Amino acid sequence: MVSDVMQASKRQRSTYTHTRESFMDVYYILREELMKDPVVQSHPTHAKEWFQEVLDYNVPGGKLNRGMAVYDVLAAIKGAEALAEADVLQANALGWCIEWLQAFFLVADDIMDGSITRRGQPCWYKQEKVTYQTAHGQLLDLTTAPQGRVDLSKYTLDTYMRIVTYKTAYYSFYLPVACGMVLAGITDPQAYATAEDILLDMGRYFQIQDDYLDCYGDPEVIGKIGTDIEDNKCSWLICTALQHASQEQQDIIKAHYGASDPASVAHIKELYEKLDLEAKFKAYEAQSYATLSQRIAEQTALPRLVFTSLLDKIYKRCK
Repeated sequence: MVSDVMQASKRQRSTYTHTRESFMDVYYILREELMKDPVVQSHPTHAKEWFQEVLDYNVPGGKLNRGMAVYDVLAAIKGAEALAEADVLQANALGWCIEWLQAFFLVADDIMDGSITRRGQPCWYKQEKVTYQTAHGQLLDLTTAPQGRVDLSKYTLDTYMRIVTYKTAYYSFYLPVACGMVLAGITDPQAYATAEDILLDMGRYFQIQDDYLDCYGDPEVIGKIGTDIEDNKCSWLICTALQHASQEQQDIIKAHYGASDPASVAHIKELYEKLDLEAKFKAYEAQSYATLSQRIAEQTALPRLVFTSLLDKIYKRCK
């Protein structure tokens, strides 16, 4: 179906306006195509209904910034007025591929973290009719230190930056932009290198915001209850706290970080307050925005809008 629509619209000039609603229209096209796939159609009715429910519950509920960025980048490079309807559909279909990837990551992440809510609703695995069999218990043993035995030597900003580069920055920022660049016909390796350099730093900034919001954000706004402290996460907050903590404060972290009881969580949050981590984050955010803005202005490989369209969406975000 998608290929048929693209063939029919190759020469038709687009009058498209890029909104969440218009992006969602492409989701419904893709969902319909998937539901009509012979493999899906070979299943009984209840299985097909379940498949659609899995998609609708997990894929389209977020901010959709990653997926919508593919069209934004394509339009910034080629000009929206130059795009045919087929170009728009192709960009948005590719954007939804990224959103599908994001949904997969989040479902798995919620299971591993034991999260309660996601995007303002119960996590998928928390649904009464959902069952799962995974090795996530063993995975947690490998990735999360046992409670009460925190190895503080692992919680460094160098380690943290390596983690978030591959956990978040590549697929959340570089991937959508690189996809848009490919669709726009960009072949210059230096343009991709410039984009990668700026966007990885933007992605690291984004993840640090996430860590801050996990502790200080309003669950009603961000759509989930933060559990980084209980989950013993190597977050920007704990790494920064350790940089500034006295020996006594490090002992408090060792005793309480990674414990799930409310009293231990309160001890860590009180320590964060004493170390003034809110102010440290706000200073970091201001400096990151200024530095990224300057680098975007100085580069000549791509239109500034390729980068500013993303940066403006995340600067001082509250969810």
